[in-house]
Amino acid sequence: MADGRFTPHAELFDLSGKYALVTGGTQGIGRMIARGLLQAGARVIISSRKADACAEAQRLLSEFGDVEAFPADLSRHDECRRLAEHVKAGSGRLDILVNNAGAMWREPLETFPDEAWDAVVDLNLKAPFWLVQALLPALREAGTAEDPARVVNIGSIAAIHVAEAPNYSYASSKAALHQLTRVLARELGPQHVTVNAVAPGPFPSQMMAATLETLGDTIAAKAPLRRLGRDDDMAGIAVFLASRAGAYVTGTIIPVDGGIATTATGT
Repeated sequence: MADGRFTPHAELFDLSGKYALVTGGTQGIGRMIARGLLQAGARVIISSRKADACAEAQRLLSEFGDVEAFPADLSRHDECRRLAEHVKAGSGRLDILVNNAGAMWREPLETFPDEAWDAVVDLNLKAPFWLVQALLPALREAGTAEDPARVVNIGSIAAIHVAEAPNYSYASSKAALHQLTRVLARELGPQHVTVNAVAPGPFPSQMMAATLETLGDTIAAKAPLRRLGRDDDMAGIAVFLASRAGAYVTGTIIPVDGGIATTATGT
């Protein structure tokens, strides 16, 4: 705290009274994060393209707290604005924005199509920028010098080391998102908004399902911690960044990967 006193431990990770938006929050990493924020006391809006997925995720997450689902196709600029208007109408302020919605496209270099760039870059890179742009007034309204509003972008370890899969547009878009995180952190810090990125390694998700089904044991065996990511690993880093515990952290890229990318030997 500003006067030198320690924040009580019970308050350090408490998100009671906070209002959060988690995009791509209906499954995988997004749902892990939404659950963590709910359990810490936040009121959460989740968004995804499919209405039925939104309804099901809202049902499953409702046991953990106050959650609302709002369908939107965030690869489109007008849909990002529509979601932002809905969020602002509900409160006028937004304490936590988690840009998690994303897409991947794997195809060999020789046949990698144009649409694989547009579809992936629009959702992975443009949508986070569009949402920060549209929600900045609400983030400014929520943030203070002592307790800034938070933006958490979900990047990837594919932007830190070179994966074996031919995911050209995915890796490039996530590397660009990491740099966008740093640029926005510098600009928005004086406006009482922190901006950080989480770079997940292998976690169970729809995007990783095929890879983990065939290579999960091999990937886990090569990780320094000898396992894949678990739900609490992702919930924990999100709550840290969103809470008082992470109030003095901005412009960082935090790998949550069991050491896979950060200790890679290149062999």
